[in-house]
Order: sequence, then C-alpha cells, then structure tokens
Amino acid sequence: MKKADQSKRKLEAVTLRTLVVGIDIAKQTQWARFTDCRGMEHDKAFKFENNKNGFNAILSKVYQICNEGNFNGIIVGMEPTGHYWKPLANFLIRQAKITVVLVNPYHVKKSKELDDNSQTKSDKKDALTIARLVKDGRYFDTYLPHDIYAELRVLTTARISMGKRRKAIKNTITAVLDEYFPEFITVFKHPYAGKASMQILKSCPVPRFILELGVDGVLAEIKKAVKKTVGRKKAQQLVEAANESIGVDYGENAAAFKIRQLVEELELLERQFTSIENEMAEALTKTGLSGHLLSIKGIGIASLAMCLGELGDPLRFDDARQMSRMAGYNLIEDSSGKNKSGTCISKRGRKNLRCVLYKMAITMVATNEEMKALYSYLKTRDKNPLKKVQALVVISKKILTLIYILAKKKEDYNPELVFSDIRKSQLKAA
Repeated sequence: MKKADQSKRKLEAVTLRTLVVGIDIAKQTQWARFTDCRGMEHDKAFKFENNKNGFNAILSKVYQICNEGNFNGIIVGMEPTGHYWKPLANFLIRQAKITVVLVNPYHVKKSKELDDNSQTKSDKKDALTIARLVKDGRYFDTYLPHDIYAELRVLTTARISMGKRRKAIKNTITAVLDEYFPEFITVFKHPYAGKASMQILKSCPVPRFILELGVDGVLAEIKKAVKKTVGRKKAQQLVEAANESIGVDYGENAAAFKIRQLVEELELLERQFTSIENEMAEALTKTGLSGHLLSIKGIGIASLAMCLGELGDPLRFDDARQMSRMAGYNLIEDSSGKNKSGTCISKRGRKNLRCVLYKMAITMVATNEEMKALYSYLKTRDKNPLKKVQALVVISKKILTLIYILAKKKEDYNPELVFSDIRKSQLKAA
C-alpha cells in the first residue's frame, strides 16, 4: 500500500462515532484521555494502575463513555515506551478486541506545545497529545505476533542481550590484562577464541604465576584444555613475555580471581549462545520459509532468525519498501531554497534490524557473487559513486527485497533472477 493510501486509511478509521483514547504508559500508573474525531475531550483524565484491576477499570471507563457519547468504535493510542505498553496492548487486543495503535514518542515530544504553547511535560498532558495525534492519523499499526515469529522475536532479544554481556565481559578482562599483563595479547592474538588461552586466563593470568610455573608448568596447564600436541614454543613465549612484563605487581591474587570469575561467566555465555542458536534454528524451520531463504548464499541461520525476529512475518508487508522503512532505511534530505543537501537514511526504525542487516551485508559482499558485483559497482560507478557504508546500506535493502520476494513466491534463490536486465547491463559495463 502506498504511503498516501495508508494516510487516507488511517484518517478514515476515525469517524464521527469513534472514541479515541490516548494513554500515557508508565511502569506502575497510566493516564488516559478521551477525545472524538475533532479532538474535543470527553470526560476527565482517568488514572489507572498497571495491573489486572487497572486494565478492567480503564475498559469499564471506555465502555461508559461510549454509551454516554453514543460512540460505536474505539481506537486506543499509546507510545511504545520500553516494554511496559505490551501487557495493556495485548489485553485490549486479545480480550477486549479493541484496536490499539502506536504513536512515535518523538512526535509526542514535538506536538505537546501545540495546545498550551508550553514545554511543560506531564503524564496527563501527554495522554491528550497522543489522542489528538491518533485522530489526525499520525500513528502506526500495532504488531504483536502470537505465532512462531513471536518466539523468534524473544529469542532475538535474548541473543542481543547475551551479545552485549559477552562484549562487556571481554572488555573487562582486557582492561585487567592491560593493567597486570599487557603482553598477553602478543602471545595469544585472539585470547578469547582458543582453549589454550582461556585455560591460561583461568589458571595463571598474571606474570608472577606464570614465572612460578615455568615452561613445563605452563605447558601442563595448556594440556589440561587442549588434547592435541601443543608446542613448547608457545609456553616459552608466554614465560618470556611474563619475564619482560611491565604490568603492575600489586593485588595480583585478586586480579587473578577476578579474571577467573569473568572467564567462567564467559564460558557459560558461550554455551548459552549455542543453546539459543539451536532454538533459533528449530523455530526458523517452523516458519516454512527457512529452506527458501537459507538458499541465499551468505545468509546464516542465526542472522536470518534474528532478521525475521525483528521483521515478523514478511508476508504481512505489501512490498519490500515497507520493510526498508521499518528498518529506517528511507532516505531524507534537508533542503531549503538554494541550499541543497545530500540524502541520508532516516534511522527512524528498528535499530537491531539495521544492525543485523548490516552484518549480513558485510558477509554477503564477501561470499555472494551477485552482491559482491553490486557492491563493487556502487562504489566505482561514474555517476554518484557511493562510499563503503552507503553501498552496504544498499546491499542491506537488497537483502530485504530478496527475503520478501522469495517468501512471497515460495522459491529458492536463483542468481539469474537477482537483477533486472538494466542492472545486469550496468554491472556488465562496469
């Protein structure tokens, strides 16, 4: 559906007999305001708790106003504030069968001065602003999946959270090593990727412990984790690095204990990563699309599962452009009069979706011949050549297009059908 058609549909949804409810969401207490299609308020502001009794109270209040004002339709608008809005939205949609829509918090912030020309902020005021934005059609539809895509979304958020925690642990270990044993990374270039380096971090992460063990002792520690033959040369390098270390020599026992605890937590996270990716793979097969979408060379199970977790069902979109807007890839410019600016992506969309698409694009330009050719062309074309990041954004949008088309047609990836004839001629000429 075109953007103009969407705006028309939203405006037509609010009729003379539609009650518009604006709710300001909070952790414990919500405020609701009630207006008609003209923005005129009905009844007083209503305060209710974020629990079952509060949900029933706001529902009774809505029905009361509908009866008194002769309304036969209800639209509830709210800001997607964190995760606090989801229980109420789910209650209204699933149990009361009421239409719930979402309003961009940025729009609320910019619009709240229109009524009283004051930058004052309060929950009651925000609720009225939300209601009036909804009656003007300035909202977007709520998507709360109750199918396999809901499972993928929860798994995606869990994996992202684990990834942040894993990165934080590695940074903390690195900070301790920089203080006590900065030469460690000269021996183990990738200290968190190998069993040998992880064993050393658990057993003797500071120079004094390494020197006490000696070459034979260090070699014995490494063999506890690595079954295959380990060269004495690596142990000798570690002892030499410890002997020449500029690291501090105070609090070494505590530092070693701290690193040991962090390494154990890191190992637990790695096991959890494996478990969650197994769950993702199982959930992905239940979508019925995994076979078609994984046929795209360069797309892996985890990345595809995260992409669909953020997108939801690809078939709920009318076209791939809607998916791009959801990711915040729509182009914007800031021009006025003779001042002409360049364009950039709006970033008004799901940040995590852009992140996973960007990583997918990096992999695909290295492994997928079609995406590699397109990436090269975009950077070197005569007219308007793109920078590396800009070209990767185009690749990301192309990935969304491929996902949408293959999901809709239920077909596998075919390199011959990736580009139009015009694009093929451009790539061939380049």
